[in-house]
Amino acid sequence: MSKRAQFQSADNASTTGGKAADVIPGAYISLPQLLALRHKNVRSSPTQSAKVIGSQSGIKLSKIKGRGIDFAEVRAYQPGDDVRAIDWRVTARKNKPHTKLFREERERPALLFIDQSQHMFFGSTQRLKSVAAAELAGRIAWQTLAAGDRVGGIVIGNNEQTLYRPFRTSRAIGRLLNQVATANQRLKRSPFVDTQTSKFAGLEQLRRLTQSNYKIFIISDFSGELTSWSEQIKQLARNNQVIVLHIQDPLDKELPPADHYAITDGKQRLQFYSGKEHLRAEYTAVFAARCQALKDLCRHESMTYKALSTEDPNWDHLSWV
Repeated sequence: MSKRAQFQSADNASTTGGKAADVIPGAYISLPQLLALRHKNVRSSPTQSAKVIGSQSGIKLSKIKGRGIDFAEVRAYQPGDDVRAIDWRVTARKNKPHTKLFREERERPALLFIDQSQHMFFGSTQRLKSVAAAELAGRIAWQTLAAGDRVGGIVIGNNEQTLYRPFRTSRAIGRLLNQVATANQRLKRSPFVDTQTSKFAGLEQLRRLTQSNYKIFIISDFSGELTSWSEQIKQLARNNQVIVLHIQDPLDKELPPADHYAITDGKQRLQFYSGKEHLRAEYTAVFAARCQALKDLCRHESMTYKALSTEDPNWDHLSWV
């Protein structure tokens, strides 16, 4: 029996304590709201890694040494080196040819896996998980474009996966976000829909699209069998950096206040009393174990795990580039 069962429906997601939040609240998101995220400024950026790698010219510096604009080091001349890069001062001092090396400019294309399936149509505080995932995708896409990199991805709806190849244009991002908004607005109260096959098919499409050195953001609540998620994510991480963004809701972590509740998964219906201490403890432990399993999966230099909640009041401090 799934607890997702319209426990809290789209029409009772509300803002925390009546205070306006700096995130998009509610049950649905629109294209204008996603486009407006382009003008959101990151208020403070975390320390960023200097490791930037890719295969096409861009505006970032890579670890790959070659001709470029940023000086890296001087080393002894080797056959095939560009004679224009010879450092004549060092050559004269050491009486042996030396050449300058530069760090080449490289881009790091980003691919977004954006879950807008039925399981995400759930929320108890401020907004639904589907809205949170859509906003997060918009923020990442616009920040990546502003950094000069290409953006693409795949949008997972209940009945389809829509793939977008990465491009470095606002129009391309507009198309991607339009599909996000369309898939989001198609969600509604309905009988349980099994979307696991669609999600894993989407991950497989994403894997076929990637080459190497992509930055892949997987935005989902990671419902379903974790073994299947693990297999797909590990394959993506072989040649790419994978950022696992776990969208959560307070009701994922803890049962609601003690009372009698009726829940349904669209097929069956049951009632339970949430005041039983052993039931509350077991419920919390199951979710904590699931989160730990995802964290353990991401204990790899090419993977990152981050949990984000529907009750977060502000994401303006988060930098994704």
